[in-house]
Amino acid sequence: MTTMTRHSVFAVLAAATGLVSAACHKAAVDTADTANPMSVHVATARLDTIRTSITLTGTVAPSPGADWTITAPESGRIVEMPKAEGDAVKAGDLLVRFEVPSLVAELLARESEVAQTTARLQAAESKATRLAGLFQRGIAAQRDSDEAQRELHEAQAAANQALSGKQTAELLAARVAINARFDGVIARRWHNPGDQVEAGAGDPVLRVIDPTRLEVVAAVPAAQLPLVGPGRVARMVNPIDASTIEGAVITVLPSLDAAATTSDVRVSMPTTVTLTVGTPVHVEILSDERTSVLVVPSAAIQHEGRDAYVMVAGTDGRAHRKPVMVGLVARERTQIMSGLTAGENVILPGPEPVPDGASITIQK
Repeated sequence: MTTMTRHSVFAVLAAATGLVSAACHKAAVDTADTANPMSVHVATARLDTIRTSITLTGTVAPSPGADWTITAPESGRIVEMPKAEGDAVKAGDLLVRFEVPSLVAELLARESEVAQTTARLQAAESKATRLAGLFQRGIAAQRDSDEAQRELHEAQAAANQALSGKQTAELLAARVAINARFDGVIARRWHNPGDQVEAGAGDPVLRVIDPTRLEVVAAVPAAQLPLVGPGRVARMVNPIDASTIEGAVITVLPSLDAAATTSDVRVSMPTTVTLTVGTPVHVEILSDERTSVLVVPSAAIQHEGRDAYVMVAGTDGRAHRKPVMVGLVARERTQIMSGLTAGENVILPGPEPVPDGASITIQK
């Protein structure tokens, strides 16, 4: 055999050996891929209702009109206060009576002024009537009659002004006795009979609330305000027995501070619920709800840049990557707008990522 022939034979044998080796290696990989599939958990994409909500911590407070803090109309002394803290009150019950010397003195002065102007008015009326008669008989001059009419008009104006002042003084004097505007309870009592008090909010005397008209006030971050408009369904957790309290957003109070990062929202509560004012309450406000939409567990959604995708367990025993368009996102579930159909099984995340095309077995 020539040298060239021997080299050719060796080349052919080497090539054949390489082909056999490669074939054996490929077969080994395929066998290993099939023999050791990845164990995965799956969830089935299905049509369902999805809701998003905002979770807040609020505080129980009386409704507007069900909270009344009483103060003295003027500086004075408390002479009567029949209700103790915690006592029930009925509309019309006496709550506090003040002794305010300045109001009494003012009323006496106005009453005296009314008496004086009334006497002046009566004298002016008598004079005007007498001079008018004399003028008609040609005894009195026109000038005298006109002057009497002018005095009458001035006396009438003074009498009216004095009467108005007396009425105002009577209204202020009437405020020394304060009666309940509505049924409720004494929530706070700052003073006792005999105490000297100042006028104004700086020195409160009593606080009356109606415990059947309660709300929850919670601070909402400014970025979430568009999601909590009036009428939104709200669910609260009763801190006493952990039961659910159904309510709704009544109003969102605009912040007066331009730099504020939150605004208060008021949530209604049923009249049957009685909680102590100031009690903290967990509040969940429903921000959006969609029915009969395709949903999967949020954990199944993966992202690559701005694109979202899921890994689907195919009927061929392998994992397949599917791009999806995401809709409403809740805490535990996500709406799928496109890219997936109901009934498909999405792979849930495990200890190791599942690559596209990997052989899998579904763990029950």
